[in-house]
Amino acid sequence: MIAVIVPAHNEADTIARCLESVAVAAAHPRLWGEAVLVVVALDDCSDDTAGVCAGYGVAMVVINDRCVGAARAAAAEHALALGARWIASTDADTTVPSDWLWKQSSCSADAFCGVVDVVEWLDYPQAVQAEFFRREEAEDGHGHIHGANMGFSASAYRAAGGFAMLPTGEDVALVDALMGNDAVIARLAEPKVATSARRVSKAPHGFSSFLRALECEVIGAGTALTPVPMPSR
Repeated sequence: MIAVIVPAHNEADTIARCLESVAVAAAHPRLWGEAVLVVVALDDCSDDTAGVCAGYGVAMVVINDRCVGAARAAAAEHALALGARWIASTDADTTVPSDWLWKQSSCSADAFCGVVDVVEWLDYPQAVQAEFFRREEAEDGHGHIHGANMGFSASAYRAAGGFAMLPTGEDVALVDALMGNDAVIARLAEPKVATSARRVSKAPHGFSSFLRALECEVIGAGTALTPVPMPSR
């Protein structure tokens, strides 16, 4: 069985698109009918995220930590308990391509690290968009790490100790632990996921914070935010 884990804090407005895209990926013919379990970790939600998820028949775990590391860990543990052999991770404001699960679960590696795209830039200036694409441009073997586009075998995840209970950077910490165990990591330019350019961060120093800091850096808007480098190793 393959599992998909999604941390969510008040994502009622975005998670439907995510779950719809995951459902398409789960039906890819090259998975040969293998079961796909979707686990959403509802982290201190006060909106109708749970109600939206219920409409898609996904599994849900509830925590109240306001911590993305704890949310990913809780979802992963639920998936492992139900027998998942491979766990794919994404975010509630992200959509995945139809070949997302097939390509990463068949990458002949212990883990997969992919890249992200932004398709709706809202009010970000063109110069910010161009700089983002310059930094995120990647070929196979890239150094980017995104919790919105990664996956790993159950055995490699357990050996690495799982996601750390960190409010941000839990994805990088896991990859560091995997590398410390000499895990084979497929750093592939495809499949690529599409994430949002929203300005309200769900995690401190997360992707939204990175984009706002990049905007300050590019247009010289002051030093309200310290530029955050793209996660890489």
